[in-house]
Amino acid sequence: MTWLLVEQGENPSSDYFVKPLLEGGAARSCSLNAPVDSISVEQGMDLVFVRYLTPQWRLWVEKHRASLGRLVFFMDDDLFDLSAHQGLLLRYRWKLYRLATRHKTWLRKMNAELWVSNQWLADKYADWRPRVLKPQSSYTDCLPQNTFFYHGSASHMKEIRWLLPVVEEVLQRDASFSFELIGNAEIRKLFSHLPRVHILQPMSWTAYKSLVSRPGRAVGLAPLLPSSFNQARSATKFYDITHAGAVGIYADHPVYQSLVQHEQNGLLLPMEPEVWAKAIIELGNDSNRRQTLLTHARKLMSD
Repeated sequence: MTWLLVEQGENPSSDYFVKPLLEGGAARSCSLNAPVDSISVEQGMDLVFVRYLTPQWRLWVEKHRASLGRLVFFMDDDLFDLSAHQGLLLRYRWKLYRLATRHKTWLRKMNAELWVSNQWLADKYADWRPRVLKPQSSYTDCLPQNTFFYHGSASHMKEIRWLLPVVEEVLQRDASFSFELIGNAEIRKLFSHLPRVHILQPMSWTAYKSLVSRPGRAVGLAPLLPSSFNQARSATKFYDITHAGAVGIYADHPVYQSLVQHEQNGLLLPMEPEVWAKAIIELGNDSNRRQTLLTHARKLMSD
């Protein structure tokens, strides 16, 4: 049995409910917004829409319905009843109507099965004889993550852009790494194509001190590009990174040379993306080495 799962990007609805059920079949996923003309059809292929549907997909189904096997629509909210959407944001209500509610009649006409996430939905739409799916953990295949981070402000935009290929390389080479930074909408857009990137909103100094007091970070980054403005920087990133319980990788720049001793309490590296990517992966995967460097860095903080 071959399943085609159509979803609006990776999402918890698919991961908790639908994908566990389809694991026994040769399921493949497809984006709701994919060009439908490029989607190949196998005789007897089963199709499931997760929460949403578009006019383009409706036309595709009508064109290939004779070749398709089962047609399924899954929902884990009451997507078909407009009265249930009262009180939601207008933009979200419009999305639910556009991508779900208005397709109910068409789905019935196409003899689609209805899968739901709980008994309440099953009882409400009992005339459809829906199937209730039980949630399963979506975390069974998730690797423990090594978090590496850069907490530069907007004044470090050049450094943030310089870090982009470094982050791309690390995330591509090792699935156990996640990256954290602080940024605005421009920075969110810059990193939006990457997985495992967590962008925090800018915050007050008091809130930031609380943030870095939480455990869980392995490697802190402190790049610094040559500029007149950067000549006057101070080495406070060393204290932020060390307090976070991480080991720092610092630009080999006079600003950081005043505190950091290479391979003693951190790393001093030339501003070469390949060198930084390699160092992040090696340091992140060597807990003993990190502990030694962190111990020396903390000793310097307490002197």
